[in-house]
Amino acid sequence: MKFRLPGTDTIAFRRRYGASPLHLLLVLASFALAVYAGLRLLKGDTFGVALWFVGAALVHDLVLLPLYSVTDRATQAVCGTSGPGHAAGRVSVNYVRVPAFVAGVLLLVWWPLVLHRVDHFTAYTGLPADGFLARWLLITALLFASSAVVLLLRMWYETRVSRRGARAQAGARKARK
Repeated sequence: MKFRLPGTDTIAFRRRYGASPLHLLLVLASFALAVYAGLRLLKGDTFGVALWFVGAALVHDLVLLPLYSVTDRATQAVCGTSGPGHAAGRVSVNYVRVPAFVAGVLLLVWWPLVLHRVDHFTAYTGLPADGFLARWLLITALLFASSAVVLLLRMWYETRVSRRGARAQAGARKARK
């Protein structure tokens, strides 16, 4: 018989908390790390950092969220996936969503260099500031191309599997007759 401290039954803990004790430990550790990073960040320009966070939240909620929501709805409409009974089409929209999301994040992070809005980049780093637009476009094209290849492979595989299933059903019907 194993010795257990009272109240350490993981099943009862999971029932009360909703996840394992390890999950709680990791969540607490991530909060501690976030508080530490926040305190270190706020040591300098507290007002500027707070203004940046509020501005980022407002830009996201008032500009970016409606923009990518409308874009996603338009993509679903173009692909014919809006409405009931189009579950397979909704999955194929993800092959547009994922590369668009990654390309958008890359543009969001590197937009000053991609759009040539940083004059002092070369002076600070000693590296040329040109070529970022071409690289971003190339990465975006590769993301969409690889997504298209994966979609085509998936469609080919599903077609093969459905043909095999149809042949097996036809063979079973013949055998029953």
